[in-house]
Amino acid sequence: MPTVGVGRDRLFDALGRTYEDKEFEELCFKFGIELDDITTEKAIIRKEKHLEEKEESAEAEEIIYKIEVPANRYDLLCLEGLARALRIFEELEGIPTYAVANISRDSMLKMHVKAETSKIREFVVCAVLRGVTFDEARYNSFIDLQDRLHQNICRRRTLVAIGTHDLDTIKGPFTYEALPPSKINFVPLKQTKSFRADELMEFYKSDMKLKKFLHIIENSPVFPVIYDHKRTVLSLPPIINGAHSAITLKTKNVFIECTATDLTKANIVLNTLVTMFSGYCERKFEVEPVEVLYDDGRSYACPDLSLYSMKVPLSYINDGIGLSLKADEVARLLRRMQLPTTYAEEDSTICVSVPPTRSDVLHPCDVMEDVAIAFGYNEIPKRKPVSLKPLPLNELSDLIRLEIAMNGFSEVLTWILCSYKENFDMLNRKDDKSTAVIIGNPRSSDFEVVRTSLMPGILKTVGHNKDHPKPIKIFEVGDVAVLNEKKDVGATNCRQLAALHCGATSGFELIHCLVDRIMEVVGTPFVSAGNHTGYYIKLSNEPEFLPGRQASIIYKGKHIGHFGIVHPEVLNNFDIPDPCSYVELNIESFL
Repeated sequence: MPTVGVGRDRLFDALGRTYEDKEFEELCFKFGIELDDITTEKAIIRKEKHLEEKEESAEAEEIIYKIEVPANRYDLLCLEGLARALRIFEELEGIPTYAVANISRDSMLKMHVKAETSKIREFVVCAVLRGVTFDEARYNSFIDLQDRLHQNICRRRTLVAIGTHDLDTIKGPFTYEALPPSKINFVPLKQTKSFRADELMEFYKSDMKLKKFLHIIENSPVFPVIYDHKRTVLSLPPIINGAHSAITLKTKNVFIECTATDLTKANIVLNTLVTMFSGYCERKFEVEPVEVLYDDGRSYACPDLSLYSMKVPLSYINDGIGLSLKADEVARLLRRMQLPTTYAEEDSTICVSVPPTRSDVLHPCDVMEDVAIAFGYNEIPKRKPVSLKPLPLNELSDLIRLEIAMNGFSEVLTWILCSYKENFDMLNRKDDKSTAVIIGNPRSSDFEVVRTSLMPGILKTVGHNKDHPKPIKIFEVGDVAVLNEKKDVGATNCRQLAALHCGATSGFELIHCLVDRIMEVVGTPFVSAGNHTGYYIKLSNEPEFLPGRQASIIYKGKHIGHFGIVHPEVLNNFDIPDPCSYVELNIESFL
């Protein structure tokens, strides 16, 4: 989870009172965050540079609180949001009402989006903060919040990039374009000379902070760029802003633009920025909208600071937490968590109005969690459930595990993710594009696919333990995933059983007897082919098994698995020198 460093004295000033360290730690715990460390600026620098501890001078140094916050609470990534949330939690102030300035569309600043931007970063959202009063601490907090958002929800600027500008130095309407890098020329932030965009890419390859973002656009034929009415470059997202429109302590009107590949996340980022710092505006908590116009006729005004409603049954909240709270108690607890609430008696539901600061509230369970936090987890009475019974599938899984273990097999647990090659090529299988769940952005080549079979993991285990005394007898009961258009997530989990016998005498009959024992345990008789009252086997032709030494398992007319002697090519792919017999079947079919 993200850790936010804030000055203790400034935080206490914003909270309106001082706390002892232990007292503040308890407040954080009650609110669902954690005081991770108490340090100083110099101590943080020493830690980052791996320097030894030195005795501190007698002069006072600012105490820094390092506070760990939930990853989806973007409103807590700055001092302003933390202080506001804690004051509301302590019922020292009410929930602010964030508003969009009531101006006509004709009076709004315009951002014109060219069609070419769809090739690189299609979306942009904007807003204006009027009459802002900055001091050094507020200014630093404003910059720090942008950096934390970039590291968090913006995914290091790949999804969203933020640009902030002094509106008094530029003139609308603005245009968001995508041009060849050789045609973009401007003076970047903290520089004095003008660069072409392609020159800038080379220049920033030696910059420790910015070089990590160059890969996002450097290989694209066009770069995104934002101009004002006079063709002054505001920014080259997601790399750098222009020096001309840089904000300073004297800035009064701030123009914010967020370019993105994900419009939903762009709106969350913009809403977070404007709600946190509109408190410093001349008209408190009011934000001026900007109209975004696309070449294809689409248009929208942003930001959208409206509240959206969610209805949650009171019984759902009480049953989930284990309490018997009345509606007015629940409403008060939710208001402490910045969620305005009313109660509808006709259907016994809590009507929650979710503000733009709480983008983490997506489902009734989020509302229930906030009630539990505000009530206090330590205050929830302990009780034993009336009955606690495992799911039938888990009961059956445990029964089969026990039975196979008593037959001399050792259980293994392997990764549910594997490489594309292991799932297909190394098993002599072809990808039909309709079975495997492919990982979109894998961290490594070892985790590219959600396994469609337990076989790769079992064979890898044997391959890494080939010097173990023979025979090797191992099994696994675990889930695989296959594509399924009927499911809302597009895929479904299947509980499988796999077992392998590895040794010089491994044969078809050794794994066949294990299949018979499993079927005996689940109470299924062996029947003749075509009989749907039990199970039978028939010759199969799976590429991972030796031809003529393999069979399919047919249970009540349905194919539930297969077994046989593993093909020598497959064994060679996994560097296994000894013969192996293997069975895999779907145990959900027995329920």
